[in-house]
Amino acid sequence: MSIFSKLFGKNKEAKQDISSILPKEIFEAGVLELKDIIAPSALKITPRGISLGEKILRSFFVISYPRFLSEGWFSPIINMDRVFDVSIFVHPIETSRVLRQFQRKVAEVQSQIHSREEKGLVRDPKLDVAYQDLENLRDQLQQAQERLFDVGLYITIYGDNDSELDKMESEIKSILEAKLIYVKPALFQQEQGYKSTLPLGNDLLEVHSKLNSSPLSSLFPFTSFDLTSDKGILYGVNRHNSSLVLFDRFSLENYNSIVFGQSGGGKSYATKLEIFRTLMFDTEVIVIDPEREYEYMAEATGGRYFKISLNSEHHINPFDLPVPGPDESAANVLRSNIINLVGLFRLMMGGLTAEEDAIVDRAITETYALKDITAESDFRTIEPPLMSDFEMVLVGMEGGESLAQRFSKYTKGTWSGFINRPSNVDINKKFAVFSLRDMEDELKPIAMYIVTHYIWNVIRKDLKKRLLVIDEAWWMMKSEDTASFLMSMVKRGRKYFLGVATVTQDVGDFLKSPYGL
Repeated sequence: MSIFSKLFGKNKEAKQDISSILPKEIFEAGVLELKDIIAPSALKITPRGISLGEKILRSFFVISYPRFLSEGWFSPIINMDRVFDVSIFVHPIETSRVLRQFQRKVAEVQSQIHSREEKGLVRDPKLDVAYQDLENLRDQLQQAQERLFDVGLYITIYGDNDSELDKMESEIKSILEAKLIYVKPALFQQEQGYKSTLPLGNDLLEVHSKLNSSPLSSLFPFTSFDLTSDKGILYGVNRHNSSLVLFDRFSLENYNSIVFGQSGGGKSYATKLEIFRTLMFDTEVIVIDPEREYEYMAEATGGRYFKISLNSEHHINPFDLPVPGPDESAANVLRSNIINLVGLFRLMMGGLTAEEDAIVDRAITETYALKDITAESDFRTIEPPLMSDFEMVLVGMEGGESLAQRFSKYTKGTWSGFINRPSNVDINKKFAVFSLRDMEDELKPIAMYIVTHYIWNVIRKDLKKRLLVIDEAWWMMKSEDTASFLMSMVKRGRKYFLGVATVTQDVGDFLKSPYGL
């Protein structure tokens, strides 16, 4: 008979039907079952434990709780870096029966209090507290605010030898007794204790304490330090209990993340690890890299690397328009792009007055109209205008001459090499990096705005799971317009299956901006 048969129990008739079969005969007859394979080679039950194969186990039960239980009191046990099983059995008690018992108990306590008063004895605080607790709980039970339960809490620990078990037993007792919760080993009931902690739902120990709903809710370890998902990538090791931190950002309500850390603290290293592991799950990754830290990653993974600078061969035209999605109209796409361009020009010109803002808005619309681009156009066949077209429209508008002069450095001056040309950037790989290291510091916020706007258009055009990593994100928080665009992208990204990971050094850079809170 297998050891599992002994543990889980079979009736006598079943035992009589099964003849004794030696191991050799089992293999020869071909009647080997799964339980015969996974069962340990030997089982020895003693008053204080069970020897199960090469392991020794010991079972305990909780016998006493304090008057008050705090939230998460069981979490230190759950998060111990040990091998053990826990079973919690909750048996509801019929409220009507409890109320009858309470009535007798309240009368008994009240009688003891009156008896002491008649004898002239000093009031007993224990009786007063017990009377108040009984009355309060009885009121809550009558109003259906609480229910009463018989609760059994059993723990089975495992070890290689008795000294290891003794050490673990002492550790568990010290944690619980510090909270006035007391446990006892299941002497001469180790078999029942072990069976009770197996995932079979059998309460064989039947050692119960009566708890009402509120303290019972504190028993469940909802404050566990674990962050684990059935699927996802490895982020590291939990320092509290040495468990693995695994989760999939795209399975959460919010796909976004932010990484803070001082210089040299490992922010970029952790981000690169996440990128590598994300690529393994068929998710596209796009990186905005102000310091040229991701170039070799792009080469190693066969990705695209775009060097953005004034003399770069890669160009992005801010006037590009994305093809509207299935739930978008061309008019909304055009209107949204015009608003983003107004923000870009406000950033490029160092701010605009209300009058200048209106002129720029009208000039952008006329610039698109110059290329026959309206709300009724098919954006798949259009030829977007350039910055020089916008400057020409400004020159011909009343009140636009001064704006055109301020704008000329981006079309004719030293800063014209990057944005006054048609786009020749194509993200057609699973991994793409936009490096801004060689861009002048004065132009980096502008370049980051243009690049993120281009990426946003690509994301809206073709929906798939993507991760956008913005390293040194404090560059975008320096300006109100770039910070506003980043916040908009973070809030709307989930709709387009986009997760945004921002990496920065100082939390103050975000807290100083109303868009970073």
